[in-house]
Amino acid sequence: MAEDSAAFLDEWHRIVAQRDLHALRGILAEDVSLGAPPYWGRLRGREIVHHLLGLIVNTIDGFTYHREWQKGRELALEFTGRVGELELQGIDLISLDERFRLQSLDVMIRPINAVLALREAIAPRMATFLAELAERRQASAKRAQRAAGRAKSGPPVKPAQGG
Repeated sequence: MAEDSAAFLDEWHRIVAQRDLHALRGILAEDVSLGAPPYWGRLRGREIVHHLLGLIVNTIDGFTYHREWQKGRELALEFTGRVGELELQGIDLISLDERFRLQSLDVMIRPINAVLALREAIAPRMATFLAELAERRQASAKRAQRAAGRAKSGPPVKPAQGG
C-alpha cells in the first residue's frame, strides 16, 4: 500500500510542478470533495474540483512542497508560494480512495491576507465557471426531459397520405 501512495505522491508532485491539468483529472475520484478557502462548504465532484485546483495551481506563484507525512492512504503536505507579493504557507490534507485516487482534499492556508488575495484572484473566475456549469446541467436536464417525453409517447405518427 505504501508503494501505491508513493506512486500517487510522485504523480501529484509532477502534475503540480508541470501544471498538467489533463493528468490532474485522471487522479481525481469521480466523487472527489474539496474543502478550501474561501469556501465554507465542500465542493464535490470531479468537474468542479478539477476546475478549482486548476485555478489554484495557475494562480499561486512559486508553489513548492516541503514536508510530507503519510499514514496509509492519508497524506499531509506542507507548501509555500506567493499570491502577488504576499507569501503564503499551507497544508494539503489528502485522503486516497481504494484505487489510490484523490478522494478528499482539505487545504489550509495562512496568513489571512494571502487567503483574501487568493480569493480575490480566483473567486470571479470560479463564479463564472459555476454559473456556466449550472446552465449546462439545466440544459442537459431539459434535453433528458424532452427525450423521456418522446419515449413515452412513441415515435411521431405520419399522417396518412390520401390516394
